[in-house]
Amino acid sequence: QVQLGESGGGLVQAGGSLRLSCAVSGRTFTTMGWFRQAPGKEREFVAAISWVSALTSYSDSVKGRFTISRDKAKNAVNLQMNSLKPEDTALYYCAAGTAVLSAQSHAYLYWGQGTQVTVSS
Repeated sequence: QVQLGESGGGLVQAGGSLRLSCAVSGRTFTTMGWFRQAPGKEREFVAAISWVSALTSYSDSVKGRFTISRDKAKNAVNLQMNSLKPEDTALYYCAAGTAVLSAQSHAYLYWGQGTQVTVSS
């Protein structure tokens, strides 16, 4: 049974940092991704990483501020978020899929429950 569990969310001031983690149980996947959804908005792609090659992809809104990485030993994927802005406030979801570095939510098969990130101004 596949399970994804996020952790690391919280409240931080603008300019601060947070590190999200996603533990994956059951199997490994081609691509692991992070998405986010703010109140009243659609879910949007944040970052993705290839499990085998560690190649990465980022949305323009987070490029240069966020870093996605994977820990093969722990079967986990992390999202280091620096220089946070109030507009980064959202529920962040971890997702697992078989499409290579897809930014499309429908390409992901499994989703975590989400972890809240709130950035105050």
